[in-house]
Amino acid sequence: MQHAPLLLADDEAPACELIEGSGSRPIIFVCDHASNRVPRSLDRLGLADHHLEDHIGWDIGAAAVARRLARWFGANAVLAGYSRLVVDLNRALHDAGAFPEISDGVLVPGNIGLGMQARGARAREIYHPYHRTVRQLIDADTTAEQTPVFIAIHSFTPRSNGVERPCHIGVLWDTDPRLPLPLMRALRAGRDIVVADNEPYSGRHPADFTIDHHAEPLGIAHTGIEIRQDLVRDEIGQERWASRLADALRPLLEQDALYTRLTAAAGAPSDRQLPVERRRTGLLAGEPGA
Repeated sequence: MQHAPLLLADDEAPACELIEGSGSRPIIFVCDHASNRVPRSLDRLGLADHHLEDHIGWDIGAAAVARRLARWFGANAVLAGYSRLVVDLNRALHDAGAFPEISDGVLVPGNIGLGMQARGARAREIYHPYHRTVRQLIDADTTAEQTPVFIAIHSFTPRSNGVERPCHIGVLWDTDPRLPLPLMRALRAGRDIVVADNEPYSGRHPADFTIDHHAEPLGIAHTGIEIRQDLVRDEIGQERWASRLADALRPLLEQDALYTRLTAAAGAPSDRQLPVERRRTGLLAGEPGA
């Protein structure tokens, strides 16, 4: 019986980076688009290096922010080991965006006409190991008395499809307000930044796969965080924004109520109960998701 050729060589990086925390609270950070690495066998997907280094290849600065937050909170973290262009971990595998043939106007030659065997290899060696690691952390942190808090870190390009994005940071959420609403209030307290509610992407859009798949069905407290990429391109910005987020999150993550499952009695609002501005999607037509 002939086996399918391996996508990743033995000496290449694993599908994901796992950071094991030692804090007293069960907190999990994830970064779906942490890396712009491409397996050697895919020959950079036919792209120039500058394309992989740009925002289409990864979420610039997000991994550095996630690592700092995980270290400061003693939290667990899972960071993607390969580019979103190889397989987008924040998409369902049947989504066209999981293996994009074009991203923000840039053709991705290595994804054109991708066959089932090639898709299967990327799913088997990169996608499933990442999500399996996330689920194992959640399971390990879940007891009858306690559930973990789940926070996804992303970054977004300041300009997309000719549209400027003036907000500094966005907080994404859907049905569970326990963490995102107080987080927005805390971030806005300084009055020197624009904090967006479900912008420039929406936590209600189906492209938000990782949270939809891992956090929402289990009723665990969660939020997605998007930071504008020009603010976290260098170490100074990464340190500044990680520190700002840590200051906002620290008192919130001390609240016992976050470490329990959301129930109907917890008061999760239905879509009809939310103000009109909270019901609208933040996803602009034609944009890739978070």
